[in-house]
Amino acid sequence: MSKRLQIVVKDSEYATIEGFATVSGMTVSEWVRQAIRAAELSKSHKDVKKKLAALDRAILNNFPTGEISGILDEIEGGYLDGDPS
Repeated sequence: MSKRLQIVVKDSEYATIEGFATVSGMTVSEWVRQAIRAAELSKSHKDVKKKLAALDRAILNNFPTGEISGILDEIEGGYLDGDPS
């Protein structure tokens, strides 16, 4: 399903957009759609870089780990035993 989006721009801004679209061999609408997609991808790549950097920092830590079923059993056992450690 498509939605119509209407934005108001100055005449000079429209002329610039129209020029980019013409040079690219596109309609103004298609050029704007592609510009929005490019902006979205640009934002997504930054998020990916942030996430990878966070993972790089996280792997430097030395936390206890194991199979998830074992970890959950230990947690549940702690609740049942009343042992906070």
